[in-house]
Amino acid sequence: MEAWLQSLLTTLALPEYGLSTVFVVSLLSATLLPMASVPFVFGLVKVNPELFWPAIVVATAGNTLGGCITYWMGYGAELAYEQLAKRRPTTDRALAWARRWGPPACLLSWLPVVGDPLCAVAGWLKLPLGPCVFYMAVGKFLRYLFYVGGAFWFFPGALAG
Repeated sequence: MEAWLQSLLTTLALPEYGLSTVFVVSLLSATLLPMASVPFVFGLVKVNPELFWPAIVVATAGNTLGGCITYWMGYGAELAYEQLAKRRPTTDRALAWARRWGPPACLLSWLPVVGDPLCAVAGWLKLPLGPCVFYMAVGKFLRYLFYVGGAFWFFPGALAG
């Protein structure tokens, strides 16, 4: 079993598979699934340092698309709630905060624990999708740049392999 797992991980780190794996993991981790994509991005870049920028861009694209999926989940949940409740939803603190800040609140979609639900709240509130996607992408790009770039800055020997 251990040899099979090592073989799988080695295959996924190859440049021809690594970026697609990073995309899928980044997409899934931006939904409400409890996953972290930064270790995968870091692992790929550690094995293939020349893929630093492509990995950052692919991870940002996957994570942003995952944020869009979560946005639409929130949008659909609000519609379903309205149909079932036949009344206006109560405005709690998170909804009020997101409503006040609007799409720029999606800059915080990179945060652990609250970031993915924030995308769902944006959909629930029917905030404009285009600006929300823009702010999600900026926040997620800066997260990958900060974490992965920072890891290599703090551990410069990691690039040497």
